[in-house]
Formats: sequence, structure tokens, C-alpha cells
Amino acid sequence: MSDAKFDQLKAKYQSVMNLMQQQGVRLDNVNMAGDKLYVKGEAPSDAIKNEVWNQVKLVDPNFSDLTLDLSAPPPAQATAVAAAAGGGTAGGKSYTVQAGDSLSKISQHFYGSANQYMKIFNANKNVLSDPDKIKPGMNLVIPD
Repeated sequence: MSDAKFDQLKAKYQSVMNLMQQQGVRLDNVNMAGDKLYVKGEAPSDAIKNEVWNQVKLVDPNFSDLTLDLSAPPPAQATAVAAAAGGGTAGGKSYTVQAGDSLSKISQHFYGSANQYMKIFNANKNVLSDPDKIKPGMNLVIPD
């Protein structure tokens, strides 16, 4: 893929890159993977990771030309970082998947209806590729 395509995609997602820099996201890799911009890094917390994803969705709701591999520290460490910063998860709660869970079961617990599972799936597309494939230990955002 050409340098021009790389520069074009970097320019398109510049607001995302700026936010990542402002929020202290550690960037490990920014390059082309096929015809997509590939960005890999670690956010200081899940809340910041979610902010970055919200910015990506503002730039391009489908983000079909971007692969963002953004991790965050384990929940206990992230909670300590968020508590020290005086923050929490923006616009929702956090939930760690337990053995036997499904998105429908989690939806029933938080919303009183199993039919809201797609709301959870859509808020977690950064970690989920299929609503039927969740694993114990995954940390999910539960939107309000």
C-alpha cells in the first residue's frame, strides 16, 4: 500500500491520535496492515479506552479502514488508576464476564430485558466480534 494512503488515513484519524496523546495512551505501532491503518497501544484505563473508541466512531461509525488494537490494564489496576484520577467509566458501567454468562443474561441483569444484548455488543465491538462469543474474564462496558 502506498505512503499516500497511509498519510491519508493518518490525517482522517488525526483527532483520534490527538486524543490518544492527550490522554496518555502508549502507542506501540502505527502502520498499514493491508489497506487499513493499524494502531496498537495501551490506554491508562478502560474509561480512556472507551473515550478513544467514541472518537473513532465520531470520525467514521464503520471504521472499515482502521484496525485499533487498544488494551487497558487489568480491572483492579485500572480501577486504582481511575480512582486516583477521580474518574470512572464514562457513560456506563463495567462488567467482568463470568463462566456461564451470555450477553442476553448480562442484559437481563442490567436492563431487566434479555433483548437489550445488542446494546452491550455494540458498545464492546472493540473486544467482541460476535455476540455469541464472550469468554470469562472479558471486561465489558455496560452502556446506560
